[in-house]
Amino acid sequence: MGAFFRSEEVCLVQLFLQSGSAYNCVSELGELGLVEFRDLNPNVNSFQRKFVNEVRRCEEMEKTFTYLEQEIVRSLFPPQVGPLPTPSPLPSAPQPRELMAIEEESERLARELREVSRNRDCLMNQLIQLSQYRGVLIQTHTLTVSQAHPPSTLETVALLDNRQDIRLSFVAGVVHPWKVPSFERLLWRACRGYIIVDFREMEERLELPETGEMVQWTVFLISFWGEQIGQKVKKICDCFHTHTFDYPEGTTEREKILHGLQGRIVDIKTVLSQTEHYLQQLLCRSVAVLPQWKVRVQKCKAVQAVLNLCSPSVTDKCLIAEAWCPVRKLLLLQSALIEGTRKNGSGVDSFYNRLPDPSTPPPTLFHTNSFTAGFQSIVDAYGVARYREVNPAVYTIITFPFLFAVMFGDVGHGLLMTMAALWMVLQERDLNLRTNDNEIWQMMFGGRYLILLMGLFSIYTGAVYNECFSKGLSPFPSGWHLQPMFQHYNWSDETLRENQYLTLDPNVTGVFQGPYPFGIDPIWRLANNHLTFLNSYKMKMSVIIGVVHMTFGVCLSFFNYIHLNQLSSVFLVLIPELLFMQCLFGYLVFMVLFKWVAFSPQDSDRAPSILIHFIDMFLFTENEDNPPLYHGQMIVQRVLVVVALASVPVLLLGKPLYLYYNHRRRANTRGGEERPLVTDTSSINALQGDLEEGGTREEEEFDTADVFMHQAIHTIEYCLGCISNTASYLRLWALSLAHAQLSEVLWVMVMRISLSWQGYVGSVVLAVIFSFFATLTVSILLVMEGLSAFLHALRLHWVEFQNKFYSGTGYKLSPFSFSILNPL
Repeated sequence: MGAFFRSEEVCLVQLFLQSGSAYNCVSELGELGLVEFRDLNPNVNSFQRKFVNEVRRCEEMEKTFTYLEQEIVRSLFPPQVGPLPTPSPLPSAPQPRELMAIEEESERLARELREVSRNRDCLMNQLIQLSQYRGVLIQTHTLTVSQAHPPSTLETVALLDNRQDIRLSFVAGVVHPWKVPSFERLLWRACRGYIIVDFREMEERLELPETGEMVQWTVFLISFWGEQIGQKVKKICDCFHTHTFDYPEGTTEREKILHGLQGRIVDIKTVLSQTEHYLQQLLCRSVAVLPQWKVRVQKCKAVQAVLNLCSPSVTDKCLIAEAWCPVRKLLLLQSALIEGTRKNGSGVDSFYNRLPDPSTPPPTLFHTNSFTAGFQSIVDAYGVARYREVNPAVYTIITFPFLFAVMFGDVGHGLLMTMAALWMVLQERDLNLRTNDNEIWQMMFGGRYLILLMGLFSIYTGAVYNECFSKGLSPFPSGWHLQPMFQHYNWSDETLRENQYLTLDPNVTGVFQGPYPFGIDPIWRLANNHLTFLNSYKMKMSVIIGVVHMTFGVCLSFFNYIHLNQLSSVFLVLIPELLFMQCLFGYLVFMVLFKWVAFSPQDSDRAPSILIHFIDMFLFTENEDNPPLYHGQMIVQRVLVVVALASVPVLLLGKPLYLYYNHRRRANTRGGEERPLVTDTSSINALQGDLEEGGTREEEEFDTADVFMHQAIHTIEYCLGCISNTASYLRLWALSLAHAQLSEVLWVMVMRISLSWQGYVGSVVLAVIFSFFATLTVSILLVMEGLSAFLHALRLHWVEFQNKFYSGTGYKLSPFSFSILNPL
């Protein structure tokens, strides 16, 4: 918990990596995920760095892997379901010789795949064309036979005698089915009817090479006379991208060609089968080795990218790197460097040197688990904590679900939310749930423990409100009793019938027998002033929770000041802030609690108004119609107002004047120091001391106007924020009231209708209406109202709570780790 209260201690280290073992050392650090490297070549273009050729080499191999993966998806049979399997265990980064072997093998495999795929596609196209040619000859055989032997009537003989010099020609081929109507229409219009066109569908479905779609082609045979008509027909066929074939006029020649096509088709199918078999062998080999290759090349590329961040030494015998490393893992860092040197077989070890406090603030590192990760994400969404700053996530684990539950309090709704979250918690090891790509599901599954606590707290606050699906529960007997009123005021049954509303007098013995054991007494649901009572209760409860929450946030700034050794801020900032808040709003909370304790139900009619007292407190006036809460109240209130007003100038001027005084004192001290007339500039230590002193002088530059302006803004923001933030906590009351009213409306307008039906019809109506009621409950009261309460709780933590002590101006430690790579 100590490491979660503050970020882990991080230091800046300088790594001296021997040129021969630098690759292995960085690879070891990537496996462990220890350090975050800094760029020591910020002014060098990424294309001009030392290891840019190695990075490009890895990128070229990745392009080859992409091609192999595309071929696997396109041609593997049976097809690969989902992505390629992740190798387990993950292989290490390859050595230079291993990388060369991967490069050669992948290029050879890709080259063979391209050649085999090209041959297969070529054979497939030939097979399709031959099959189409065969289909044309088979489908048009009967047509040409009938045209070659027409019926010998007198008219036909006369026509043939008149046209013995005209030669009949044919154009045959296949066309896509959806082109047939327009193709036929254009032929008739262009040739003016001097042609005979016949269409037949092929019995065999063939693949369309461009898309791979199986198409039942349409065979056409065009008979025409004359060369001009023939040229038109051929041009129209070219425009429609039809596949035309040589069509002999003699039947014997066509049968001979058909017989030859049968033999060629059988031969091509045999070769194609062997080619496909060899292609599948290559693809299976690719599936076996590709996951390993992708992981190894990804790691190699990441290592080379890190080496580009390093700078060479003067002698160019080693690489110098700077990195952020957790202090408690420095021994592990040294072990990784030694292991990297051992793998390379170098005689000189790589080592690190811890640098003094850098000018750049270190990054922030919090170690989280599956339970705390969701709460830490809520805080980080506002801003990452500064280095070693108090982490609000420690307290958000409890305060966030509690404030949510104050607005969402309902036993039934909380129980439904708890059951849904509990199911996600119990199924958290399910790989399908963890790897779901839906963003909304990922957010819900990542915050399953947060939702679980929100549901549990909602059950608790719902029990306090005594609400379950808008209905009250009665686990204990009520503290109010009606029977004594009959005896004391002589009430009768007729009195109850004649009066719509009657008042229970707590001063009558036996009417009020003490407070309800837990939560709100269920009898209040029968009272006419039920809503007035709940509004008063929830409003005051919201103010109390808000003041306590903000006060706790102000107190947490004490730990930041102590850690940063800013004791002056404790007295000049923290204490005035506490005095201002407690003298005004802390006193308001005191009056509420005092009134609850000091006035019982028997004398509640004499209880004064807190609102009027609070207004009179600022006006320094007294109201005779509003009796005081306690003796000497006016004196106490005036003192509190004076103290609150007096803390404002202390908060405004205290810290700037203190810093200005310290700056003047240090300046006078430096001005009075004696300096030697002659300095030994040949000493390296002397020069280093001058540099450090110059750096100190730069850090100690003091801008009075800037400090006063910053403190003035902080003072105004805090004083006005105390008022606005306290009012902002009234959203707890407003959303709680809205949730309760929506629940009641849903019950009255929907569920109550089904309960008024009787018999078998009532059962059917109840089932139908209950499904409608359940749908509205989940969609409106759980999802919409739950999201609304979540966002308001988020606002209360980010603005009203965290701005009292949390800056959120840091940045996360992002260690170099192979685990964040996603090669597949």
